[in-house]
Amino acid sequence: MSSGRGAVVSAGGDGGRGSDPKRYLWMLGLIAPGCALLPSQLVYRTGSAVLWWIAPIIVLVIVPILDWFVGEDGTNPHDSDYQQLSGDRYYRWCTYLFLPIQLLGLGIACHLWAHGQLSVLDKVGLAATLGVVSGIGINAAHELGHRVERSERWLAKIALAQSGYGHFFIEHNRGHHARVATPEDPASARLGESLYRFVPRSVGGGFASAIRLERDRLTRTGRSWWSAHNHLFQAWALSAALFGGLILAFGPAVLPWLLLQASIGVWLLETVNYIEHYGLLRERRADGRWARCSPRDSWNSDRLVTNILLFHLQRHSDHHANPGRRYQTLRSCGEAPQLPAGYATMILLALIPALWRRVMDHRVLAHYDGDLARANTGHLARL
Repeated sequence: MSSGRGAVVSAGGDGGRGSDPKRYLWMLGLIAPGCALLPSQLVYRTGSAVLWWIAPIIVLVIVPILDWFVGEDGTNPHDSDYQQLSGDRYYRWCTYLFLPIQLLGLGIACHLWAHGQLSVLDKVGLAATLGVVSGIGINAAHELGHRVERSERWLAKIALAQSGYGHFFIEHNRGHHARVATPEDPASARLGESLYRFVPRSVGGGFASAIRLERDRLTRTGRSWWSAHNHLFQAWALSAALFGGLILAFGPAVLPWLLLQASIGVWLLETVNYIEHYGLLRERRADGRWARCSPRDSWNSDRLVTNILLFHLQRHSDHHANPGRRYQTLRSCGEAPQLPAGYATMILLALIPALWRRVMDHRVLAHYDGDLARANTGHLARL
């Protein structure tokens, strides 16, 4: 299968550990939460206050450069290795370990915000670092939240507590995956829509959708909205417990910084949402209903460095076509539309609407052979 620049090689094997050439690279995904542990030591040892901003520097500067030089992954797991890879608990621990590192870093940051001798600019930099970690933590929650195991779904809610974005657990799984690449999905960006118009629409629409979906689920199961089984209440309670505990431990002075880092995390998540389905529209079946989601309905990127950092989130086409696959089994699909760079680079482009449209709009049209009517422009009337 093609992966944009060249052929994707199946990483076959005998079903053993050697079947995944990236096996031990996945632990590098823990660099992201590790960023929350680094700033104080780096600043202390180097004397450079710019290192309070270490996570934005890594994600928005270093990773795009590495993506460019390292290039594409070029390997896919072999079908015969699917069961072995899916059942290998090593891969689960790569995501499980994200959470304690993430939360430990948040505790250290609260101590620094409350008691450290930091300037306001340094505190903002630390909040930016924690926000990036929080946003990538939502990706870890995304991986865990798709699993059927009850324990992993609870871990997903815990991972979302830092960003206060617990409703994502409901809306992403039961809303976004059902409506993706249609005008009805608030998390699918429309052709010509800027990031700055998309984010408020996605945040508000996703929140309202999560409430409707959870209310409907509780009604079907004969439970009250005020039930302890309400997944929204469970997620919100975790955020309240986390923030409340940190305020009790370190004082109310940490609250503005907690809110700032959470907002940055949400913005980062929604920027990635913007990238993943920009302008793409699923086909209609003869009966007028949307066709099943295919790899053609999500933007794909196979840049190796960002793939490792985000647990294969960039193989988004296969994820939506086969949402039950764990990250280590996702494949790069030749029929999927290809981004010109990794997510880290595309985030930078998305911040400048004119540049984004210059890079992406013609790719959307090329994907649909120049037929604008096949793209997602948000015009429900014509559908």
